[in-house]
Amino acid sequence: MTNVDKLKIGNKYFNSRLMLGTGKYRTVNDTVSSIQESNCDIVTVAVRRLPTNLENDNISFLNSLDWSKTWLLPNTAGCQTAEEAIRIAFLGHELACQLGQEDNFFVKLEVISDPKYLLPDPIGTLKAAEFLVKKGFTVLPYINADPILALHLEDLGCATVMPLGAPIGSGQGLKNLANIEIIIENSSIPVIVDAGIGTPSEAAQAMELGADGVLLNTAVAQAKYPNKMAKAMDLAVQSGRLAYLSGLMEKKKYASPSSPTNYVSKL
Repeated sequence: MTNVDKLKIGNKYFNSRLMLGTGKYRTVNDTVSSIQESNCDIVTVAVRRLPTNLENDNISFLNSLDWSKTWLLPNTAGCQTAEEAIRIAFLGHELACQLGQEDNFFVKLEVISDPKYLLPDPIGTLKAAEFLVKKGFTVLPYINADPILALHLEDLGCATVMPLGAPIGSGQGLKNLANIEIIIENSSIPVIVDAGIGTPSEAAQAMELGADGVLLNTAVAQAKYPNKMAKAMDLAVQSGRLAYLSGLMEKKKYASPSSPTNYVSKL
């Protein structure tokens, strides 16, 4: 990616359009090596699921990353109400401060009251987003692929919208393709496809549609070799972005010869 094609979220610019989650890895080493191989600039951490003792082996990756080069995206995973999410957002800022990012008011906003399908609550998300934007947070809301909801969140001042491709952790791919396309078409803020992506080809497809980025976790964390999958996802996102910028050819109903038909041999 060239410097002119950096991803802008809020008032910050990022080189990579791939964001990586930090849950479900089998080992801390898998977490750290995957983040490094992915070349991602943004790493998201579920604040609510952090233990009180930050030296616990499950989250010691926090001390293994260079936070001068990696931007923390605290998320409110596990929150069932707007009020819970708002409280966790403030705790997320405190975590960022501990890591030396005092100016980091980013939050990946998740309000999920559905325990079976883990689908985000649109009403709770709107309520929390409105409050947090007014408090100066850079809000990245995780939502169903609902084009109207996306526009409401943009109007509230959210920095991005993050529609799900399929239920979180499912690896089903871009099941909500049509609605994601509408969101991308109508949005004037970055659209980050979040949840459901299971393969690099699906990440590339999201980028080819014109998505501004991809956030994923399970597809890397649960791969046999997570660090290799992280690298594959990095290349896929870059490839999909470059394909989008190149201007994809229009699909045709019938075959079209690739060799000129008006060429006459002189032999």
